Amino acid sequence: MSGKKIRVLVVDDSLVFREVLSRGISTDPLIEVVAVATDPFDARDKILYYRPDVMTCDIEMPKMKGIEFIRKLLPQYPLPVIVVSTVSGAVFDAMSAGAVDFVSKPDVRSVQSVENFILELIGKVKIASTAKVGLLKGSAAIPSRESFTYAGRLIAIGASTGGTEAIYNIIKIFPPTTPGIVIVQHIPPVFSRMFAERLNNNTQLTVKEARTGDYTEAGKVLIAPGDRHMRVKKVGERYRVECFQAGKVNGHCPSVDVLFESVAKEANRNAIGVILTGMGYDGAKGLLTMKRKGARTIGQDEKSSTVYGMPKVAYQIGAVEKQVALENIPHEIFSLLRQPYT
Repeated sequence: MSGKKIRVLVVDDSLVFREVLSRGISTDPLIEVVAVATDPFDARDKILYYRPDVMTCDIEMPKMKGIEFIRKLLPQYPLPVIVVSTVSGAVFDAMSAGAVDFVSKPDVRSVQSVENFILELIGKVKIASTAKVGLLKGSAAIPSRESFTYAGRLIAIGASTGGTEAIYNIIKIFPPTTPGIVIVQHIPPVFSRMFAERLNNNTQLTVKEARTGDYTEAGKVLIAPGDRHMRVKKVGERYRVECFQAGKVNGHCPSVDVLFESVAKEANRNAIGVILTGMGYDGAKGLLTMKRKGARTIGQDEKSSTVYGMPKVAYQIGAVEKQVALENIPHEIFSLLRQPYT
């Protein structure tokens, strides 16, 4: 049984936190912490010696920052990395460097905070152990003078593990003429706002964390808050979003299915649905409903997915009209937009 355990290397310069993290995730019978490291140089040696399946890594460390370490390490030793850090937009730099997921550090003075953190991290370690790293490829930009008009059209995207970078690699090449986009990314509260700000600062589109009453419009992206479901409602010829608190759906809040089901009802054949990398099955049924209502649907393929879970289930139940590599999704979206309604 021990040979089947997920072997984890914990990298953190805090002795106290190394102990908290190591002891915590070791309580799961499927996880074994094979070593701990105090800094990136110590970690490099232990990677070579212990050959871990997953590494957890802090961002702020002595001798070398965690982001630089990840960026230099992964080309030589492809290894799923989970960033464990304080709440900061720097986690998205780590994701760009190649990390597969992140989790925010708990308040060690709160037993409940630590317990929740450990449970979350155990789940992410298990997902990361199945993840593929070093997959992202560039894609040629769509001309910013795209002459087509897409009045009444709506693009809905859902993603989980590996999704923050996948989403960025899609929308970074979209021109301001792109129809309104609504996104559910499984992400903690606060980080959803940081994610939106990062996309807003690094793309041609206007990106914001959604609030009830926001309307979709050309060149605008609305991202569901990390602790609220999001749905759309057609008002005249426009779409307004509603963000609301409710129980988890498919284990998640926000849920991709909640968004997709509303898009199917309100936008039907005017919509394009896209399901990206992620563990589980959230979004699959909603995408199938969209397809049945006349929407065009796209799923990320296995080879380019960090975790081929959500798009796999969607494909298996017949919800995916076209399955393509991540780098080809932007052009596939615009190809569908240019086609006449069927």
